[in-house]
Amino acid sequence: MGYTHPMAAAASHLTPQPPGPGAALAASLPEQRIAINGVSWKDYVILREALDTPGLRMTYCQGVLEIMVPSREHELNKKSIARLVELYALEKDLPLIGYGSTTFRKEAAERGAEPDECYRVGTMMKDGEFPDIVLEVIHTNPILDKLHVYSGFGVPEVWLFKAGAFEVYALRGSESAREPAYERVDRSAFLPDLDFALLASYATREDQHVALRELRDALRR
Repeated sequence: MGYTHPMAAAASHLTPQPPGPGAALAASLPEQRIAINGVSWKDYVILREALDTPGLRMTYCQGVLEIMVPSREHELNKKSIARLVELYALEKDLPLIGYGSTTFRKEAAERGAEPDECYRVGTMMKDGEFPDIVLEVIHTNPILDKLHVYSGFGVPEVWLFKAGAFEVYALRGSESAREPAYERVDRSAFLPDLDFALLASYATREDQHVALRELRDALRR
């Protein structure tokens, strides 16, 4: 029998299981989150590789590891938003490059994260670089502060979608602060004409196809 890392065993009950007789019921289960304290960088990397399972998200910040299994509604919202944003960029001829839920790590800052969606604007992302925009859908309160996590990566913008509305945050530097902090703003610096209230109204529609079609028609008028 192979060796199982102790933390992998502790978190295994959150790992999504293969479909079975109860798959339809499991699909509607609520989001699950746990936090493990006192996790070294090495153990975080080992655990991420040991639990490299679709549908499992990990966030690491300075010794604390949060593990989350998103709900079906969470995934529906994040996919709807991604499709709408990408349609908007296409119709506006904006060079938006999507990187999905890529795992990002920065050992020096003790950070690791897997956003719901993320983008670069105009340039491809090279090794060691990070997105221009990160999207996080919030259905249950995160244990770790997402803004604190992404400030350590230097991500310029974080879009939070919660309670059917967007909160947009831009990273601001400060000579007195050890680490830059986010400030809430009304518009994206990368997509300045994007109406977030309008985007939210489409993102919450039940029918993705109808929402996409209506947004396309509105942009072409």
